Amino acid sequence: MTRIISGFAGSIALKTPGSGTRPTSDRVREAIFSALESRGVIDGARVLDLYAGSGALGLEAASRGAAFVRLVERGGPGTAVCRANAAAVLAQAPLGSALRIEVSGRLVQSFLTSNPETWDLVFLDPPYDLAEAELAENLASLASRLEPDAVVCLERSSRSPEPTWPKGIELDRRKDYGDTTLWWAGSTA
Repeated sequence: MTRIISGFAGSIALKTPGSGTRPTSDRVREAIFSALESRGVIDGARVLDLYAGSGALGLEAASRGAAFVRLVERGGPGTAVCRANAAAVLAQAPLGSALRIEVSGRLVQSFLTSNPETWDLVFLDPPYDLAEAELAENLASLASRLEPDAVVCLERSSRSPEPTWPKGIELDRRKDYGDTTLWWAGSTA
């Protein structure tokens, strides 16, 4: 079962789209958010969750203090699940909260090339079989959409090569969790 770990929506269960998705484990999500909180990145942040699946990463950020979260999932059942999960999290928000969560049912590359918004924190959790060339194209499109000091967290298979980092995004560190590797990067603008 996927759930929100902490914050105002802590412990609420999230729906998952079913086949074709690989939810980030609680252990890995806890490690991600522990690192982000120690950096003071989440509070008031504009968060983008690409290849959102259930929206667990973006919604966890919302529960922990992000101001705006956009979940991008290619459409169909995944988009419907993201909308339902976003509504469940928003229903738990404190009275008077200005939190906004929006869901975009589009392909990631289409979203990145047509949306002018900028971001403080970006999660990318693409299917493990996503071609490296497509990932490199996503990262190149994302680079101009990052605020100064933005943080990018990319989840890949530990068997995947290091991503091709474009100008504007610089690798900070890599951390392995079994079959999962987290690549931490930041904007250089």
